[in-house]
Amino acid sequence: MFITAFSIIGASALISFLTTPLAIRIAKKYKLLTDVTTRNHPAHTHTGVIPRGGGIPIYISLLICSLIFLPFNKILTGILVSNAFLLILGLLDDKYDVSPYLRFIMNLTISTMVVGFGLGIPFISNPFGDVIHLNTWKLTFDFFGVRNILILADILAVIWLSWMMNMVNWSKGVDGQLPGFVAITALFLGLLSQRFIGHDIRAETVMILSFIVSGAYLGFLPFNFYPQRIMPGYGGGAMAGFLLGILSILSFGKVGTAILVLAIPTIDAVYTIIRRIRKGKSPFRADWGHFHHRLLEIGWGKRRIAVFYWTISLILGVSSLFLTGMEKLIAFVTVGIVLIIFIIVIERMKKLNSNTIHE
Repeated sequence: MFITAFSIIGASALISFLTTPLAIRIAKKYKLLTDVTTRNHPAHTHTGVIPRGGGIPIYISLLICSLIFLPFNKILTGILVSNAFLLILGLLDDKYDVSPYLRFIMNLTISTMVVGFGLGIPFISNPFGDVIHLNTWKLTFDFFGVRNILILADILAVIWLSWMMNMVNWSKGVDGQLPGFVAITALFLGLLSQRFIGHDIRAETVMILSFIVSGAYLGFLPFNFYPQRIMPGYGGGAMAGFLLGILSILSFGKVGTAILVLAIPTIDAVYTIIRRIRKGKSPFRADWGHFHHRLLEIGWGKRRIAVFYWTISLILGVSSLFLTGMEKLIAFVTVGIVLIIFIIVIERMKKLNSNTIHE
Protein backbone atom coordinates (compact mmCIF):
# COMPACT_ATOMS: atom_id res chain seq x y z
CA MET A 1 0.00 0.00 0.00
CA PHE A 2 2.93 2.34 0.70
CA ILE A 3 4.14 2.15 -2.91
CA THR A 4 0.59 2.71 -4.19
CA ALA A 5 0.07 5.72 -1.92
CA PHE A 6 3.44 7.22 -2.87
CA SER A 7 2.80 6.76 -6.60
CA ILE A 8 -0.70 8.25 -6.58
CA ILE A 9 0.16 11.16 -4.31
CA GLY A 10 3.29 11.82 -6.36
CA ALA A 11 1.44 11.79 -9.68
CA SER A 12 -1.31 14.05 -8.37
CA ALA A 13 1.20 16.44 -6.80
CA LEU A 14 3.24 16.59 -10.01
CA ILE A 15 0.20 17.48 -12.15
CA SER A 16 -0.87 20.15 -9.67
CA PHE A 17 2.66 21.53 -9.44
CA LEU A 18 3.11 21.70 -13.22
CA THR A 19 -0.28 23.33 -13.87
CA THR A 20 -0.09 25.98 -11.14
CA PRO A 21 2.12 28.32 -13.24
CA LEU A 22 -0.55 28.05 -15.95
CA ALA A 23 -3.18 29.06 -13.39
CA ILE A 24 -1.04 32.05 -12.39
CA ARG A 25 -0.87 33.20 -16.01
CA ILE A 26 -4.64 32.74 -16.44
CA ALA A 27 -5.30 34.69 -13.25
CA LYS A 28 -3.12 37.57 -14.39
CA LYS A 29 -4.59 37.60 -17.90
CA TYR A 30 -8.21 37.68 -16.73
CA LYS A 31 -7.58 39.89 -13.68
CA LEU A 32 -8.34 37.22 -11.06
CA LEU A 33 -6.26 39.22 -8.63
CA THR A 34 -6.28 40.47 -5.10
CA ASP A 35 -4.87 43.99 -4.94
CA VAL A 36 -5.12 45.55 -1.48
CA THR A 37 -5.25 49.01 -3.05
CA THR A 38 -8.40 48.21 -5.05
CA ARG A 39 -10.03 45.19 -3.34
CA ASN A 40 -10.28 45.81 0.37
CA HIS A 41 -10.93 42.61 2.29
CA PRO A 42 -10.96 42.73 6.11
CA ALA A 43 -9.67 39.17 6.53
CA HIS A 44 -6.70 39.35 4.16
CA THR A 45 -3.21 39.32 5.68
CA HIS A 46 -1.09 39.82 2.57
CA THR A 47 0.22 42.86 0.74
CA GLY A 48 0.74 43.60 -2.94
CA VAL A 49 -0.99 42.01 -5.92
CA ILE A 50 -1.55 38.25 -5.63
CA PRO A 51 -3.21 36.06 -8.29
CA ARG A 52 -6.22 34.01 -7.24
CA GLY A 53 -7.50 30.93 -9.07
CA GLY A 54 -5.82 28.19 -7.02
CA GLY A 55 -8.76 25.90 -7.71
CA ILE A 56 -7.63 25.47 -11.34
CA PRO A 57 -4.55 23.23 -10.85
CA ILE A 58 -6.25 21.36 -8.02
CA TYR A 59 -9.25 20.45 -10.16
CA ILE A 60 -7.06 19.56 -13.16
CA SER A 61 -5.09 17.18 -10.96
CA LEU A 62 -8.29 15.71 -9.49
CA LEU A 63 -9.80 15.18 -12.95
CA ILE A 64 -6.74 13.69 -14.69
CA CYS A 65 -5.79 11.38 -11.81
CA SER A 66 -9.39 10.20 -11.43
CA LEU A 67 -9.47 9.31 -15.12
CA ILE A 68 -6.19 7.41 -14.78
CA PHE A 69 -6.49 5.66 -11.42
CA LEU A 70 -10.19 5.24 -10.64
CA PRO A 71 -12.98 3.03 -12.02
CA PHE A 72 -15.93 5.20 -12.96
CA ASN A 73 -19.32 4.90 -11.33
CA LYS A 74 -22.23 7.20 -10.61
CA ILE A 75 -20.84 8.63 -7.38
CA LEU A 76 -17.44 9.46 -8.86
CA THR A 77 -19.14 11.13 -11.82
CA GLY A 78 -21.14 13.23 -9.35
CA ILE A 79 -17.97 14.19 -7.49
CA LEU A 80 -16.21 15.42 -10.63
CA VAL A 81 -19.28 17.23 -12.01
CA SER A 82 -20.13 18.98 -8.73
CA ASN A 83 -16.51 20.05 -8.20
CA ALA A 84 -16.47 21.49 -11.72
CA PHE A 85 -19.41 23.71 -10.78
CA LEU A 86 -17.65 24.65 -7.54
CA LEU A 87 -14.55 25.61 -9.53
CA ILE A 88 -16.66 27.84 -11.80
CA LEU A 89 -18.22 29.49 -8.74
CA GLY A 90 -14.75 30.01 -7.32
CA LEU A 91 -13.44 31.65 -10.47
CA LEU A 92 -16.45 33.97 -10.58
CA ASP A 93 -15.78 34.94 -6.98
CA ASP A 94 -12.08 35.44 -7.73
CA LYS A 95 -13.10 37.89 -10.46
CA TYR A 96 -16.19 39.62 -9.07
CA ASP A 97 -16.35 38.93 -5.30
CA VAL A 98 -19.69 37.11 -5.36
CA SER A 99 -22.10 37.86 -2.50
CA PRO A 100 -21.50 35.49 0.44
CA TYR A 101 -25.25 34.80 0.54
CA LEU A 102 -25.28 33.74 -3.12
CA ARG A 103 -22.19 31.62 -2.49
CA PHE A 104 -23.96 29.87 0.38
CA ILE A 105 -27.01 29.16 -1.78
CA MET A 106 -24.69 27.69 -4.40
CA ASN A 107 -22.96 25.63 -1.68
CA LEU A 108 -26.30 24.05 -0.82
CA THR A 109 -27.13 23.54 -4.51
CA ILE A 110 -23.80 21.90 -5.33
CA SER A 111 -24.00 19.71 -2.21
CA THR A 112 -27.50 18.64 -3.23
CA MET A 113 -26.17 17.83 -6.69
CA VAL A 114 -23.55 15.36 -5.45
CA VAL A 115 -26.04 13.82 -3.02
CA GLY A 116 -28.34 13.30 -5.99
CA PHE A 117 -25.65 11.08 -7.51
CA GLY A 118 -25.91 8.75 -4.53
CA LEU A 119 -23.81 10.29 -1.78
CA GLY A 120 -25.49 10.26 1.63
CA ILE A 121 -25.00 9.51 5.33
CA PRO A 122 -27.15 6.41 6.07
CA PHE A 123 -25.69 6.22 9.58
CA ILE A 124 -23.04 7.77 11.80
CA SER A 125 -20.89 6.26 14.50
CA ASN A 126 -22.10 6.70 18.05
CA PRO A 127 -19.15 7.60 20.33
CA PHE A 128 -20.90 5.64 23.10
CA GLY A 129 -21.01 2.53 20.92
CA ASP A 130 -22.91 1.07 17.95
CA VAL A 131 -24.25 3.40 15.23
CA ILE A 132 -27.09 5.88 14.74
CA HIS A 133 -29.19 4.92 11.71
CA LEU A 134 -30.39 7.75 9.48
CA ASN A 135 -31.80 5.69 6.60
CA THR A 136 -35.12 4.65 8.11
CA TRP A 137 -37.05 7.70 6.85
CA LYS A 138 -37.21 7.39 3.08
CA LEU A 139 -39.33 8.63 0.20
CA THR A 140 -39.89 6.16 -2.66
CA PHE A 141 -41.24 7.16 -6.06
CA ASP A 142 -41.30 5.88 -9.63
CA PHE A 143 -39.34 8.01 -12.10
CA PHE A 144 -37.73 5.96 -14.87
CA GLY A 145 -37.53 3.19 -12.31
CA VAL A 146 -37.96 3.05 -8.55
CA ARG A 147 -36.07 5.84 -6.75
CA ASN A 148 -35.40 6.20 -3.03
CA ILE A 149 -34.60 9.42 -1.20
CA LEU A 150 -33.21 8.93 2.32
CA ILE A 151 -34.63 12.16 3.65
CA LEU A 152 -32.69 12.59 6.91
CA ALA A 153 -29.50 11.03 5.54
CA ASP A 154 -29.51 13.25 2.45
CA ILE A 155 -30.36 16.45 4.33
CA LEU A 156 -27.55 15.85 6.82
CA ALA A 157 -25.14 15.17 3.95
CA VAL A 158 -26.04 18.50 2.32
CA ILE A 159 -25.59 20.34 5.62
CA TRP A 160 -22.29 18.59 6.36
CA LEU A 161 -20.82 19.30 2.92
CA SER A 162 -21.92 22.95 2.98
CA TRP A 163 -20.46 23.36 6.46
CA MET A 164 -17.15 21.78 5.40
CA MET A 165 -16.88 24.09 2.37
CA ASN A 166 -17.17 27.20 4.49
CA MET A 167 -15.31 26.00 7.59
CA VAL A 168 -12.19 24.86 5.71
CA ASN A 169 -12.28 27.86 3.35
CA TRP A 170 -12.12 30.23 6.33
CA SER A 171 -8.75 28.76 7.35
CA LYS A 172 -6.77 29.91 4.32
CA GLY A 173 -5.84 33.41 5.49
CA VAL A 174 -2.09 32.76 5.85
CA ASP A 175 0.31 31.67 3.10
CA GLY A 176 0.54 27.88 2.90
CA GLN A 177 -1.90 27.33 5.74
CA LEU A 178 -4.70 25.55 3.87
CA PRO A 179 -2.99 23.22 1.36
CA GLY A 180 -0.78 21.77 4.10
CA PHE A 181 -3.46 20.71 6.54
CA VAL A 182 -5.80 19.62 3.74
CA ALA A 183 -3.12 17.31 2.28
CA ILE A 184 -2.53 15.81 5.73
CA THR A 185 -6.24 15.33 6.46
CA ALA A 186 -6.91 13.68 3.09
CA LEU A 187 -3.95 11.34 3.64
CA PHE A 188 -5.29 10.08 6.97
CA LEU A 189 -8.83 9.74 5.63
CA GLY A 190 -7.34 7.56 2.90
CA LEU A 191 -5.48 5.39 5.40
CA LEU A 192 -8.54 5.01 7.60
CA SER A 193 -10.92 4.33 4.70
CA GLN A 194 -9.70 0.72 4.67
CA ARG A 195 -11.34 -0.02 8.01
CA PHE A 196 -14.94 0.34 6.93
CA ILE A 197 -16.90 1.11 3.81
CA GLY A 198 -20.58 1.34 3.10
CA HIS A 199 -21.42 3.05 -0.18
CA ASP A 200 -21.57 1.42 -3.59
CA ILE A 201 -17.88 2.15 -3.97
CA ARG A 202 -14.89 0.02 -2.99
CA ALA A 203 -12.65 0.91 -0.05
CA GLU A 204 -9.67 0.94 -2.40
CA THR A 205 -11.40 3.55 -4.57
CA VAL A 206 -11.97 5.82 -1.57
CA MET A 207 -8.34 5.39 -0.55
CA ILE A 208 -7.08 6.30 -4.03
CA LEU A 209 -9.39 9.31 -4.23
CA SER A 210 -8.09 10.47 -0.84
CA PHE A 211 -4.49 10.19 -2.03
CA ILE A 212 -5.35 12.11 -5.21
CA VAL A 213 -6.81 14.96 -3.14
CA SER A 214 -3.80 14.92 -0.82
CA GLY A 215 -1.39 15.10 -3.73
CA ALA A 216 -3.31 17.85 -5.51
CA TYR A 217 -2.97 20.18 -2.52
CA LEU A 218 0.59 19.08 -1.81
CA GLY A 219 1.64 20.02 -5.35
CA PHE A 220 -0.03 23.42 -4.98
CA LEU A 221 1.69 24.11 -1.64
CA PRO A 222 5.12 25.31 -2.93
CA PHE A 223 3.42 28.14 -4.83
CA ASN A 224 1.22 29.09 -1.89
CA PHE A 225 3.81 28.93 0.89
CA TYR A 226 5.25 32.25 2.11
CA PRO A 227 5.78 34.37 0.12
CA GLN A 228 2.82 33.08 -1.85
CA ARG A 229 2.73 33.45 -5.64
CA ILE A 230 -0.93 32.40 -5.91
CA MET A 231 -3.85 32.21 -3.49
CA PRO A 232 -6.24 29.24 -3.26
CA GLY A 233 -9.12 31.61 -3.94
CA TYR A 234 -12.66 30.61 -3.11
CA GLY A 235 -12.50 27.66 -5.51
CA GLY A 236 -9.41 26.14 -3.94
CA GLY A 237 -10.64 26.75 -0.39
CA ALA A 238 -14.25 25.61 -0.80
CA MET A 239 -13.18 22.64 -2.94
CA ALA A 240 -10.86 21.54 -0.13
CA GLY A 241 -13.70 21.39 2.38
CA PHE A 242 -16.08 19.83 -0.13
CA LEU A 243 -13.65 17.04 -1.02
CA LEU A 244 -12.76 16.30 2.60
CA GLY A 245 -16.46 16.20 3.44
CA ILE A 246 -17.08 13.78 0.58
CA LEU A 247 -14.20 11.52 1.64
CA SER A 248 -15.40 11.43 5.24
CA ILE A 249 -18.88 10.37 4.04
CA LEU A 250 -17.66 7.74 1.58
CA SER A 251 -15.82 5.87 4.34
CA PHE A 252 -18.60 5.76 6.94
CA GLY A 253 -17.58 6.53 10.48
CA LYS A 254 -14.84 8.93 9.38
CA VAL A 255 -16.89 12.10 9.91
CA GLY A 256 -15.58 12.05 13.49
CA THR A 257 -12.05 11.58 12.18
CA ALA A 258 -12.38 14.59 9.87
CA ILE A 259 -13.68 16.72 12.75
CA LEU A 260 -10.78 15.62 14.96
CA VAL A 261 -7.99 16.20 12.40
CA LEU A 262 -9.60 19.54 11.46
CA ALA A 263 -10.12 20.47 15.11
CA ILE A 264 -8.56 23.93 14.88
CA PRO A 265 -10.43 25.05 11.71
CA THR A 266 -13.66 23.57 13.14
CA ILE A 267 -13.42 25.28 16.52
CA ASP A 268 -12.26 28.51 14.90
CA ALA A 269 -15.31 28.47 12.59
CA VAL A 270 -17.75 27.85 15.45
CA TYR A 271 -16.13 30.57 17.55
CA THR A 272 -16.18 32.98 14.59
CA ILE A 273 -19.90 32.47 13.97
CA ILE A 274 -20.73 32.98 17.66
CA ARG A 275 -18.47 36.05 17.84
CA ARG A 276 -20.05 37.67 14.78
CA ILE A 277 -23.61 37.03 15.96
CA ARG A 278 -22.83 38.41 19.43
CA LYS A 279 -21.55 41.60 17.80
CA GLY A 280 -24.71 41.87 15.70
CA LYS A 281 -22.91 41.07 12.47
CA SER A 282 -23.79 38.61 9.74
CA PRO A 283 -22.01 35.25 10.20
CA PHE A 284 -21.47 35.24 6.42
CA ARG A 285 -19.54 38.52 6.32
CA ALA A 286 -15.75 38.16 6.49
CA ASP A 287 -13.84 40.01 9.19
CA TRP A 288 -10.56 40.05 11.08
CA GLY A 289 -10.73 37.73 14.05
CA HIS A 290 -9.91 34.18 12.99
CA PHE A 291 -7.41 32.17 15.00
CA HIS A 292 -4.62 32.80 12.49
CA HIS A 293 -5.30 36.54 12.85
CA ARG A 294 -4.88 36.22 16.62
CA LEU A 295 -1.56 34.47 16.15
CA LEU A 296 -0.39 37.29 13.86
CA GLU A 297 -1.39 39.79 16.54
CA ILE A 298 0.91 38.20 19.13
CA GLY A 299 3.85 38.28 16.74
CA TRP A 300 3.81 34.89 15.02
CA GLY A 301 5.11 34.88 11.45
CA LYS A 302 3.14 33.44 8.53
CA ARG A 303 5.49 30.50 8.05
CA ARG A 304 5.23 29.64 11.74
CA ILE A 305 1.42 29.78 11.69
CA ALA A 306 1.21 27.54 8.60
CA VAL A 307 3.60 24.96 10.09
CA PHE A 308 1.66 25.09 13.38
CA TYR A 309 -1.58 24.18 11.57
CA TRP A 310 0.18 21.35 9.71
CA THR A 311 1.78 20.03 12.89
CA ILE A 312 -1.46 19.93 14.87
CA SER A 313 -3.24 18.24 11.96
CA LEU A 314 -0.44 15.66 11.70
CA ILE A 315 -0.51 14.92 15.44
CA LEU A 316 -4.30 14.56 15.46
CA GLY A 317 -4.15 12.48 12.26
CA VAL A 318 -1.73 10.02 13.81
CA SER A 319 -3.87 9.95 16.96
CA SER A 320 -6.95 9.13 14.88
CA LEU A 321 -5.29 5.88 13.79
CA PHE A 322 -5.37 4.60 17.37
CA LEU A 323 -8.32 6.35 19.06
CA THR A 324 -11.85 4.96 19.42
CA GLY A 325 -15.01 7.02 18.94
CA MET A 326 -15.22 8.21 22.55
CA GLU A 327 -11.48 8.87 22.71
CA LYS A 328 -11.72 11.00 19.55
CA LEU A 329 -14.51 13.01 21.19
CA ILE A 330 -12.43 13.56 24.32
CA ALA A 331 -9.41 14.60 22.22
CA PHE A 332 -11.52 17.07 20.23
CA VAL A 333 -13.04 18.61 23.37
CA THR A 334 -9.57 18.91 24.93
CA VAL A 335 -8.20 20.72 21.87
CA GLY A 336 -11.29 22.94 21.88
CA ILE A 337 -10.88 23.95 25.52
CA VAL A 338 -7.18 24.75 25.06
CA LEU A 339 -7.89 26.77 21.90
CA ILE A 340 -10.72 28.78 23.46
CA ILE A 341 -8.59 29.56 26.53
CA PHE A 342 -5.77 30.69 24.23
CA ILE A 343 -8.12 32.97 22.26
CA ILE A 344 -9.55 34.47 25.47
CA VAL A 345 -6.05 35.15 26.82
CA ILE A 346 -5.09 36.91 23.59
CA GLU A 347 -8.29 38.99 23.73
CA ARG A 348 -7.55 40.03 27.31
CA MET A 349 -3.96 40.93 26.40
CA LYS A 350 -5.23 43.11 23.54
CA LYS A 351 -7.65 44.95 25.83
CA LEU A 352 -4.96 45.52 28.46
CA ASN A 353 -2.54 46.84 25.85
CA SER A 354 -5.24 49.07 24.38
CA ASN A 355 -6.13 50.50 27.80
CA THR A 356 -2.46 51.10 28.56
CA ILE A 357 -1.97 53.03 25.31
CA HIS A 358 -5.04 55.22 25.92
CA GLU A 359 -3.90 55.98 29.47
